[in-house]
Amino acid sequence: MEKSTSRQQFAFGLLFGLWLTCCVAQTTPSSRPVTDRLKVRLAGYPRKHNEGRVELFYKGEWGTICDDDFSITNANVLCRQLGFVAATGWTHSAKYGKGQGKIWLDNVMCGGGEKSIEFCKSRGWGNSDCTHDEDAGVVCKDERIPGFVDSNVIDAHVDENKVEEVRLRPVVAMAKKRLPISEGVVEVKYKDGWAQICDVGWSIKNTRVVCGGSVSVHPKPNRQKNHFHIHSVACSGTEVHLAACPLEFSKPNATSTCEGGMAAVVSCMPGPLFMQNSGLKKKLKTSRNVRLKGGAKLGEGRVEVLKDNEWGTVCDDRWNLQSASVVCRELGFGSAKEALTGARMGQGMGPIYMNEVKCAGQERSIWNCPFKNITSEDCQHVEDAAVRCNVPYMGFENSIRLTGGRTRYEGRVEVLGSDSNGTQSWGLICGESWSPKEAMVACRQLGLGYANQGLQETWYWDSSNVTEMVMSGVKCTGTEMSLSQCQHHKTVSCQKSAAKFSAGVICSDTASDLVLNAPLVQQTVYIEDRPLHMLYCAAEEDCLSKSAAQANWPYGHRRLLRFSSQIHNIGRADFKPKAGRHSWVWHACHGHYHSMDIFTHYDLLNANGTKVAEGHKASFCLEDTDCQEGVSKRYECANFGDQGITVGCWDLYRHDIDCQWIDITDVRPGNYILQIVINPNQEVAESDFTNNGMKCNCKYDGHRIWLHNCHIGDAFSEEAERRFDKYPGQLNNQVS
Repeated sequence: MEKSTSRQQFAFGLLFGLWLTCCVAQTTPSSRPVTDRLKVRLAGYPRKHNEGRVELFYKGEWGTICDDDFSITNANVLCRQLGFVAATGWTHSAKYGKGQGKIWLDNVMCGGGEKSIEFCKSRGWGNSDCTHDEDAGVVCKDERIPGFVDSNVIDAHVDENKVEEVRLRPVVAMAKKRLPISEGVVEVKYKDGWAQICDVGWSIKNTRVVCGGSVSVHPKPNRQKNHFHIHSVACSGTEVHLAACPLEFSKPNATSTCEGGMAAVVSCMPGPLFMQNSGLKKKLKTSRNVRLKGGAKLGEGRVEVLKDNEWGTVCDDRWNLQSASVVCRELGFGSAKEALTGARMGQGMGPIYMNEVKCAGQERSIWNCPFKNITSEDCQHVEDAAVRCNVPYMGFENSIRLTGGRTRYEGRVEVLGSDSNGTQSWGLICGESWSPKEAMVACRQLGLGYANQGLQETWYWDSSNVTEMVMSGVKCTGTEMSLSQCQHHKTVSCQKSAAKFSAGVICSDTASDLVLNAPLVQQTVYIEDRPLHMLYCAAEEDCLSKSAAQANWPYGHRRLLRFSSQIHNIGRADFKPKAGRHSWVWHACHGHYHSMDIFTHYDLLNANGTKVAEGHKASFCLEDTDCQEGVSKRYECANFGDQGITVGCWDLYRHDIDCQWIDITDVRPGNYILQIVINPNQEVAESDFTNNGMKCNCKYDGHRIWLHNCHIGDAFSEEAERRFDKYPGQLNNQVS
């Protein structure tokens, strides 16, 4: 069932009857004596100068706007009022944290030409049925209106009392060298220095917020020691940042004393990924029921949850920082920096388990939060929720750099190494064995997103003065935070040690992600005995098993396991062949170009994982067969056209296409595993390689074939996957 165009009106839980009663009030602009211009400001956390929660100053009090009926048109009016040329987006469900005080406006509907939000239609000032869970925010284009005079400036003392940045200043000098900094004096940015917080009345709830929020760990000399800018903090423990807690500030002219107390000190426990104590690290295990997928950096990604041994996603209706923070803490990070909606980290596959998640903030798991069970009609994967978590500063980017590239996103990789005397210097990485997995870790360490390419030769980039190889034999799984965490040779060994053969990368903010439609494989499988005289082209392209060479051509047949293969791009960038069209190979027999040597592997495995039959599919026609609603096709192979798969589209290899099979002529009846792997050599970079494989249980009785339990490689829990792998061996004992 399609959602109506007025989805935003209902996405936040309004009862239909109550919504009807409010519509009458939406016919007139908000009446307000226009003695001076309405003050508007952006507040909340995290935010930049051009985005945040919208707050209005009315009748001597700051208040918020409800997100009901909110639109980009409203955001444009507000951004212009704030001095920006336009809006680029808006946010719902208190993305920048919940405001306090009044909700001044609700059901605001602007025409677009208004000079102030007060002239737009609404229920009227203070007339709202919302809570602060529904506070609206805006994202303005970072371009100021020429000559704009800001008459919305807040009083100076209010500006000073904003807590934008918090840091921990280590008590012990040696602690500065150990990252992450996990304990120290709590300090807040104040004027041109740092100020402290009085610890009188300080509670564990305050500590929880400080440890979980975004804390700076770049201590500078404290210019204002013993200056207590805040003398009272009363966090509930569920806030995502200290700025969201009730704070009492010291009076501007008061002496910097803290009667009966001292500076607040906290001791945080970093998550398992960041702990230096290996013993504690083993004890602190992160959740096995929640994971993040599709993110370029540590602590970000699409939220996926495990239910009945199968992974699924969370719908973004009412998704906010509070719920996102529960996920972040559950995974061993701090609170959430951003609660992302609209599949910003790519679309998931499979079930959607949760909708309208509403965490209070103290829950240990998202599964403990109230949520609605949903059906496929309620939500689609275009609404998958995602998070960006606050992670401790580790300083990994200080030991790696790129040189010689045309932009900051590319270049020869140089890492900081130490000689036998402990002297540190920059050096190169041997290009042998360097692959997209290692490049992915390098780009992550640099904070530059995904790896578009991992290069083994970099002779075409200008060389820096660095020529010595300091690292070789690098082998990464692809999930490491830095190259130093990957396996590598103890002593440098590189056959081609010239600088031009050093490793390089091209990084990108986005990447593709290919996933196979597993249920379609299961639904379309069958056996065909195909005459040899119809297989000459397939034999030429090496699509038959080796025994076909000894067959009595053109007489006889080959037994083929056939199925359809639908490959989706659920990532955030188009999937394109690594090689340019100038190097594609023409195959006259089938009349098409091959853009990749091997695009997919099709294998039939026995109980111990040995191949009993195999097939492969060269990507002869990598194109957009079909797309989601609203997505246009970009790739079509006909007439030597561009090859690739657009984000939101899929390439369908039908079961009746040549080579879309496994030759099982020599396979005996029994129980097997059918395994399909896309982009098996990882020639093209993706945001996630763990979902490139698909497996099915396969039963073959010599006449017919059945597939069951077809699933993507990481769709099941580890426990279910272990049971799956044992299954063929157990069944083989029953086959006569």
